[in-house]
Amino acid sequence: MSESGSNGSNVQQGMQKQKQKQNPFEFSHDKILDDVYRTHFHCLEKCDVASLQTVASNVLNQSMDITQKIITKGEQLMDGFREDTTTITSQQLAAKLKRIAYLMICTPGGEYPVHCTTMLILEQLKHYSWDAKVLIVQAAFALEYGKFLYLLPLIAPCQQFESSFADLHGLLMVPQNTKQLIHFNGVVKKVMKVVECITQWKKLNSEGHDLRDVPTLPETLQEIPVLVYWTIFTFVTSTAEINRFIDNKFQRHELWTDLENKLNTFEGKFNELLKKCINEIEIAEDFTRRKNIVTRGRDIVKVLKALIISGNNRDLRQSVYYVGLTQEQVKLEEFKKKYVLLFISGLENIKEDIQVLNSLNEKLKEKAREVENYRSEDFKILWIPIVDEWNEERRKKLENNLRDTKCGWYVVKYFNSETNLKLIKEELKYEGKHIIALINPQGKVENFDAKQIISQWGIDGFPFRNIDQTRLSQQWKWFWSEITKFNPAIEHLIEEEDCYLFIYGGSDTKWVEEFTTALESLKNKIENTNLDSNITIESYQLGKEDTKVVTRFWIAIDSLLTRRKQVKGGERVEEFATNEIKRLLFLKQDPKGWGILSKGKNVRLLGHGEAMCRTVKEFETWRDKLRELSFDVAFTEHYKGIKDKDGSKKCEEKAICYDHSTDIMERITCPKKDCRRPMEVTSVNYKCCHQQG
Repeated sequence: MSESGSNGSNVQQGMQKQKQKQNPFEFSHDKILDDVYRTHFHCLEKCDVASLQTVASNVLNQSMDITQKIITKGEQLMDGFREDTTTITSQQLAAKLKRIAYLMICTPGGEYPVHCTTMLILEQLKHYSWDAKVLIVQAAFALEYGKFLYLLPLIAPCQQFESSFADLHGLLMVPQNTKQLIHFNGVVKKVMKVVECITQWKKLNSEGHDLRDVPTLPETLQEIPVLVYWTIFTFVTSTAEINRFIDNKFQRHELWTDLENKLNTFEGKFNELLKKCINEIEIAEDFTRRKNIVTRGRDIVKVLKALIISGNNRDLRQSVYYVGLTQEQVKLEEFKKKYVLLFISGLENIKEDIQVLNSLNEKLKEKAREVENYRSEDFKILWIPIVDEWNEERRKKLENNLRDTKCGWYVVKYFNSETNLKLIKEELKYEGKHIIALINPQGKVENFDAKQIISQWGIDGFPFRNIDQTRLSQQWKWFWSEITKFNPAIEHLIEEEDCYLFIYGGSDTKWVEEFTTALESLKNKIENTNLDSNITIESYQLGKEDTKVVTRFWIAIDSLLTRRKQVKGGERVEEFATNEIKRLLFLKQDPKGWGILSKGKNVRLLGHGEAMCRTVKEFETWRDKLRELSFDVAFTEHYKGIKDKDGSKKCEEKAICYDHSTDIMERITCPKKDCRRPMEVTSVNYKCCHQQG
C-alpha cells in the first residue's frame, strides 16, 4: 500500500516537473536566448518595416478604441479609421501574414502550445531582421483583431441579417465578456509599447555608431532575442484568445496578468538599456563636435571652452575659472589672442611643478621679452587639476595647494567631465603624467609638452617651442662635449633632469678645499631637509684625479673660440655659444676659483669663486625659498644678491692667443716706415665693461 502510494506520488511529481518544463514562463533567460537565436539567420528577406508598422499600428489602435467602447457600452463604433493608406504589402508578404494569422488563431489553449507556435513562426521568419519578425507578427495579429472594426457594430439590434451574421461569428457573447476584454486590451497596449522599444532599438542599431563609443549597444543584442520571443508569444496568445471570447465561462485573467508582468519586466529593463545607449550616443556626438573645434583650432577661447566646459554645466560657462591668488572669477575671454601654457596634472607630486610655474610666471611679468614675434606679455598659465572624483578631501587639498604655493595663475576648479578628459587625453596626449601644453592664439598646439624645456631652462626656454628645446640643447653642446672627454661619468648625470651638478676648479687650493667641504655639507643638509621634493646634488672638481686635465681642458676651450666665427644676423645658437665660451674663459681668471651650476644639460650659472662659496655656505639663509622656488632659481637669486652687494667689482680681462691670424677681422701693418709689412697677431685682449666699484 505504501509502495503503491509512493509510486503514485512519484508519477504525480514527474508529471508536475514535465509540465513545468513545458511552461515557457518557467524557462530561463538563457534557454530562451539559445532557442530563439538558433532560429535566426542572416537577414536575407527585406520588407518595408516602417510602412508595415504604420498600417498595423493604425489597425490595432482603432481596434483597441472600438474594444474600449464595447467595454464602456459606447455608441458610434465606426467613427475614425477612414484615412487613405497606400498598399505596402506585396502578394508574397500578404500570404505570409495570412498563414501566420491562421497559425495563431488555431493555436490550442495552454502556454506550451503557444510556445510551439511562437518557435514555428520564428523558424518561418528566420531570414528577417529582429524588428521585421515582430512587425510581421504584429500585422498578422492586426488581421484578426481588426475584425472588431467591422463585425462588432453588427451586434447592435438592427436588421435580422446583420444580427444573424454577428451570431455566426460568436460576437453576441463579446459584450458579456467585458472583464476578459479589459485584460485583453491592456496586454495589447503593453505589447505595442514593447514593439516601439524594438523599433527604436533597430533605429539606433542602424545608425552605424562605433561600439567603443556606445558600449551598451552590444548589451541590447543579448536581450533583443528574448524580448522578440515574448512579444511574438504575446501576439500568438492574444490572437488565439480572440475566438475564445464566445465562451462566457472561459476566464483566464491570470494569463493576462502573467503576460503583462513579463512584458513590464522586459520593457523596463530594455528601456533602461536604450536610455543608456541614447546617453552614450549624445556623449559621443558631443565629443565629436568638441574634437572638431579643437582639431580646427581657429580660436583659443573656443578651443578652451571645448576642452574644459562640461556639457551639463553650461550655466557655469562664464564663471568657472579663477585667478589663484585673488580667487577672482573670470571669463574665458580673458585668454583671447593669448598664448596659453596649459598645465594638466593630478594633485599628487605637483609641488616642484608649481614652483617652476610660479617662478616662470614672475619672470614673464617682470621683464618684457620678445622672440620672433612671441611677446612675454601675451603668455598666460592655466592649470587644470584632474582627479577621478572630487570629494571633500581632494577639494581641501586643492585649496591648500593654491594657498601654500601662492599660485599666481589661472586655475579651473573641480574639473570633472569624462568627455572633456577623453578629449584632453586624445588631443593633448595626456596619459596621467603631468604635462604643460603650449597653445597659440589660434588654438593650435605648438608644443604638446613644454614641461621639459620649462623645468630645465626656465624663462631661458621662452617661447617654449620644440625648436627652442633643440636650440638650447645645442647652445651648451660644445661644453658638455669637452668636459665629458675628461670625465665620461658626467654624461650620465646630465641625462637626469632633476640632478643639479656643480663643476668647479681654480688655482687657489685653499678655496678649492673650502668649496669642496661646503658642497659636502650642502648635500647633507639637502638630504635632511623636509622639502617634499627630490633634489639631487652632484659635484665634479676639474683636475682632482689628474692636474694635467686642467690645462688640457682650457686649451680645448681656447681652441673652440679660435675656430668659431661669430655669425651675424640670425644664427642665435652660434652667437650664444660664442658669447658663453668667452664668459667661461673670463671666469677662469678669477684668482679664487670658479664654479658652474647645471640642472641636467642646462647650465644655469657661471659663478665666481668667492660668491659661489658664500652662496653654498649660506644655505640656511635661503633654504626657505625652496618651498616656492626650484633649487637652481633660489641658488642663482642668492648668488646674484651677493654679487650686487659686492663693492669691489673688478674688470675682467683675458688675453686670448690665436694660432691663425685669419681669425682677426682687421689686419694691422707695422708702423715703421721702412717696414710696413702685415703684423703677426698673437693675442687679443677681452676686457669687461663692469662699472668700477
